[in-house]
Amino acid sequence: MSKNTPETIYLKDYKTPAYLLDQVELDFHLYDSATRVSSVLHLSLNPDRGGVLEPLVLDGEQLQLLEVKLDGNVLATDQYCQSDVSLAIPKVPETFTLEITTEIDPLNNTALEGLYLTSGNFCTQCEAQGFRRITYYPDRPDVLAKFRVRIEADKQYSVLLSNGNLLEQGDLAAGRHYAVWEDPFRKPCYLFALVAGDLVCLEDHYTTASGRDVLLQIYVEERNSNYCDHAMLSLKKSMQWDEETFGLEYDLDRFMIVAVDDFNMGAMENKGLNIFNSKYVLAHPDTATDNDYLGVESVIGHEYFHNWTGNRVTCRDWFQLSLKEGLTVFRDQQFSADMNSAAVKRIDDVRILRQFQFPEDAGPMAHPVRPAAYQEINNFYTTTIYNKGAEVIRMMQTLIGEEKFIAGVQLYLQRHDGSAVTCDDFVKAMEDAGDIDLTTFKRWYSQAGTPQVRIEQSYDAAQQTLTLKISQECAATPGQPQKEPFHIPVAIGFLDATGRDMPLRLRGEAKLAATTRILELTQSVQEFTFVAVDQQPILSPLRGFSAPVRLHCDVSDTDLAFRMAHDSDSFNRWEAGQTLALHELLRMYDDHRQGQSFALQPIFVDAWKEALTDRQVDKSLLTQLLTLPSEQYLADHLQGYDPQIIREVRDQAIIQLAQSAEPLLLQCYQQCFVTDTDYSLAPAQVGQRSFANFCLDMLMALNGQEIQQLCLQQYRSATNMTDRLAAFAALVDSSAAERQAIIDDFYQQWQQHPLLLDKWFSLQALSHRPDTFSVVRDLLQHPAFTLKNPNRVRALLGAFYQNLSAFHRADGAGYQLLIEQIMQLDQRNPQVAARMAAPLTRWKSLESGRRELLKAVLVRLQQLELSRDLYEIINKSLS
Repeated sequence: MSKNTPETIYLKDYKTPAYLLDQVELDFHLYDSATRVSSVLHLSLNPDRGGVLEPLVLDGEQLQLLEVKLDGNVLATDQYCQSDVSLAIPKVPETFTLEITTEIDPLNNTALEGLYLTSGNFCTQCEAQGFRRITYYPDRPDVLAKFRVRIEADKQYSVLLSNGNLLEQGDLAAGRHYAVWEDPFRKPCYLFALVAGDLVCLEDHYTTASGRDVLLQIYVEERNSNYCDHAMLSLKKSMQWDEETFGLEYDLDRFMIVAVDDFNMGAMENKGLNIFNSKYVLAHPDTATDNDYLGVESVIGHEYFHNWTGNRVTCRDWFQLSLKEGLTVFRDQQFSADMNSAAVKRIDDVRILRQFQFPEDAGPMAHPVRPAAYQEINNFYTTTIYNKGAEVIRMMQTLIGEEKFIAGVQLYLQRHDGSAVTCDDFVKAMEDAGDIDLTTFKRWYSQAGTPQVRIEQSYDAAQQTLTLKISQECAATPGQPQKEPFHIPVAIGFLDATGRDMPLRLRGEAKLAATTRILELTQSVQEFTFVAVDQQPILSPLRGFSAPVRLHCDVSDTDLAFRMAHDSDSFNRWEAGQTLALHELLRMYDDHRQGQSFALQPIFVDAWKEALTDRQVDKSLLTQLLTLPSEQYLADHLQGYDPQIIREVRDQAIIQLAQSAEPLLLQCYQQCFVTDTDYSLAPAQVGQRSFANFCLDMLMALNGQEIQQLCLQQYRSATNMTDRLAAFAALVDSSAAERQAIIDDFYQQWQQHPLLLDKWFSLQALSHRPDTFSVVRDLLQHPAFTLKNPNRVRALLGAFYQNLSAFHRADGAGYQLLIEQIMQLDQRNPQVAARMAAPLTRWKSLESGRRELLKAVLVRLQQLELSRDLYEIINKSLS
């Protein structure tokens, strides 16, 4: 049993802080291995605690305590109690000033939490509990204070940054210099930031709606200075969108972004000084794909939007994490939808939800959007908190309408500006703005699991009525054996025999209404009867994916094919095709297991080919329509699945489709692939590239030499990284004679670009070739691979465990390989180690042989000395 067995923290035990902070002064003397931090904390007894004086307890980890002063008096060692995780002072007055001096070692801070030194730059990451690695402090989000920060360092660190406004800067003796920053807004310590490094600055300006000039600055290493234009444009778009959509204007005189290579997260919304993983800042057509560009835009928007939904109003405790993250993910989704293809964005969001969050809901780490308990908060930065949390916000907008939703957000921010609040406070603002009772709806915050919704339809031709019987249930999850009904908005449409939308009218209503209707399911079973239905319609259920549920609906494959061709709801058109494909692939899987021949039925092949010829639909959407469900999505619909059979079935389906439409695929490719136009992110050009590369990938499944030569030609002639990388990916996955030469060529060309090198590792780890496991094993020894960089770890190991067939080898070698790497990671970066362990939690879904192998590995791992982060994952997986 691990000595690091973490204590369980419960929401029900929440208490307001005993002492509040008004002002914080921090003084940093930066040195690689011996940085000295002096803090001055102005504290007072919290009146909410009844006026009773209590011991002051401050959080602190891996700190060398040098001195403590209380109201100017140095405390003797018997006047305070120091442990590995805290500093306690038994006797303090009602109002007092505490001065603490500590020393920390940024150079050897491999966990990348708190203040660390990486690639020659000092950087901080304080969310969730990293600030306690900088100095002793009440490290909780409901303690807000104004920060004044002085930074001193050698001049080799030419840039000295912190939150807020720059007050002064200057030179010092011995080749050092300083800067003083002040943040006028109260904030919790998790939003504190400091950066010191040899960085270059790219500047621009934005004029707010009220006419204020805001200085925009992006700081990067000099080698990356030509890759920031898109990030700057994305920032300005975000600022304008937030003003126009929610009426929210930026509140400081400058906004800064710093890009660093070594970062545990995607980015961090520190007030006025956002620190980003370089993956979400750097972009250029030569080095970034269309998806990279969209990712930069989305994450820039997300962190900027946090300025109001997360910073100005923050969460009271970490149980309320989705208060800021779910809401801000929803806002960045809406922003991206407005900037690009809304239909494709919605499909992408749902695909992420299904591929990652639904399995999480069905596994041992299942937890509500607002958890009732946690052991290690780092483990709760999950797709449930972020993505399902965003769906909960989306459902509220669906229920009250967009106009009232925006009013609700504005009311929420007006009520709680400068405060740390709860999910209930946000829901209350929605209730008041929308004039709606959301008592039942709040179960989405307290109950884990994915509801199963079933729709049964009954048409009465004589009465011209259609009755929908809609039921819901939710399986037991850890700690929640019984579930109450959810409040589920179910968006419904009807299609007539020609594919046109039919107006809808519920019994009791005076006239026909819109062609999409929101039905509110609040009970276990409800019936809804539509009248004036003059023909039996084809049901278009859960339009726009109006709720994060698994839908069961008795619909024929013929109707699915019809909807795939005609549904006016873009999401449901895609969904019909995915459902039809899922039926086919699951049937093929069963045939394979029974030793029978397995192939797609003509109805699906014909529907797929018909979609391929559609010249009206946006090509980005068309690519989505034609792409088969992922292997993981198939696995989630099987109990005791064999990943090798899933691989063979899906690959065979792709080959069959490519064979049936080879001339058409080639024609589409030749029409769409171009090298004589300038790179543009216009949706039409993005769609054209995605469709061309989809067609090429399908054709490469046939392994024909002529197509392989066409792919080689694209790799060599492509004028942007989107097309070049698509050709590279297809070649890596092929049997082309030039395959290894192309792999070596890509490495030689791009080895100095870390983000492209990440792709080089990932695409080899994702290959369907039978030698992928040995390739991954060899790549772990490659000079360019390192466990020090989270991006590189995710690129190789993260891609490998998503490759179901290669990772879930029948001999268990994939499990052993991953465990060996996780154990090394756990010694240096527990957060990343715990995230790499995520696939191990799904062991119960595998067929018996692999299941027992993986369980045995987990049992052995449980007996080792683990970090708190990793221990919780492993222990819950085996519970």
